[in-house]
Amino acid sequence: MSTQVRGRIITAEKVLPHAEISFDESGILSIEELDPAAAPPEQPTIIPGFVDLHNHGGKGGSFPTGSLADCRRAAEYHRSQGTTTMLASLVSGNERELTHQVERLKELVGEGLIHGIHLEGPFINAARCGAQSPDRIQPGDPEMFRRIIEAGQGNIRQITLAPETEHVGELLEICARFGIIAGFGHTEADYDTTLAALGKAAELGVRTTATHLFNAMPQIHHRTPGAAAALLSAGGTATGLELIADGVHLAAGTVDLVFALAGERAYAVTDAMEATGLPDGSYQLGPLEVVLKGGVARLATAQGSGALAGGTSTLARQFHHFRRRHDGPAAVRFTATNAAAVLDLVGEVGDLRPGLRANLVQLNPQGEVERVYMESMLWEGSHSTS
Repeated sequence: MSTQVRGRIITAEKVLPHAEISFDESGILSIEELDPAAAPPEQPTIIPGFVDLHNHGGKGGSFPTGSLADCRRAAEYHRSQGTTTMLASLVSGNERELTHQVERLKELVGEGLIHGIHLEGPFINAARCGAQSPDRIQPGDPEMFRRIIEAGQGNIRQITLAPETEHVGELLEICARFGIIAGFGHTEADYDTTLAALGKAAELGVRTTATHLFNAMPQIHHRTPGAAAALLSAGGTATGLELIADGVHLAAGTVDLVFALAGERAYAVTDAMEATGLPDGSYQLGPLEVVLKGGVARLATAQGSGALAGGTSTLARQFHHFRRRHDGPAAVRFTATNAAAVLDLVGEVGDLRPGLRANLVQLNPQGEVERVYMESMLWEGSHSTS
């Protein structure tokens, strides 16, 4: 039996002022344009499910340290906010910590709550640790990486590396063997070192991204362009560009500049942590204490608040803010389509057209999430209905 949903439909290419999308368990069957004059005054907006490749948790659940129930709660919260494809992100840890959490999170992959796992570290630069514990960061260790991959049983999709870490070439060879995306970030690397790492990855056929571009790396200077400029230019590669477009980590103008320069490669991520969806207070990011005040999460330090400690937005919120400055299709590409391309899922998710999975988000006229359809089913927490 098929399901029909009507409203203003926004795809990666166009806006249909009034249309009907039909789908069944096999996916999207058709999208039919209707007479705009017949549209109700308060019709909903239908967009593709969001794709988030960098997310540490939410609603009190932390992917880096939480129990299985905690992690499930975090994943379900983001699903309820319209994110239908997501990587659960860890932070730097020792081998025991990472292996334990990878083994836990693979259960959520099996349940269909997350698409895979993202290791944000530990092979990054402690000088740019951001909201990560410096004592958990270490030089590149290929054997350790292999053992963590083995524990993940094929569910590790991405790792964040500093281009200057030891044995980066061998780490990239391992990424190539296991189909793991290499995200470059938390780095002090100069322009040439970063381009060399990008070139090596391209030579090996490894897909690459910039982990939260501009954050946790030196800023661009006209005489020392650094990693940020190298990742933007990408040496002719199709490197994806993560942007935490929450208005806290990056100014709107910075986001718009990157989208203007490299729109097909730029995509929004939340970098959400466990406080997402919760009121101000004290929380954790990995082993570190975080204070949430005014919706902004920062490390708790003896001197007061420290570095930004992950995000507290959802992609639904980022879509809403981005759409104020851009057209609807651009907002869809920024929050769904471009990230789906990084995951090599262009023919499956990230857009609305016949043949794709029926992952849809229904927004009310205020831009708030009303309904989420996941794999053709209406999402209702741990229970979904057709």
